[in-house]
Amino acid sequence: MNLLIEIIGWFGMGLILIAYWFISTRRIEVKSRLYQMLNLGGAIGIVINAFYHKAFPPLALNVIWATIAFWALLSVRSEKKRLGS
Repeated sequence: MNLLIEIIGWFGMGLILIAYWFISTRRIEVKSRLYQMLNLGGAIGIVINAFYHKAFPPLALNVIWATIAFWALLSVRSEKKRLGS
């Protein structure tokens, strides 16, 4: 179980770094679904790892991070529906 939790945490960290790299190199837009999904998935992975290890500062940060990413993902989705894309 411990190995699985570690893999989930590292995978989450990787997703957030990939999202940051994509934005920093202008490969994707902030309002893209991919960017928000990378952030959401990454934050969830870190939340799982932090919860397991009872590491509350990264847990709190990533719960907030995931909430923002989820809200932004819904916003992107509703904007695309509104524009008919």
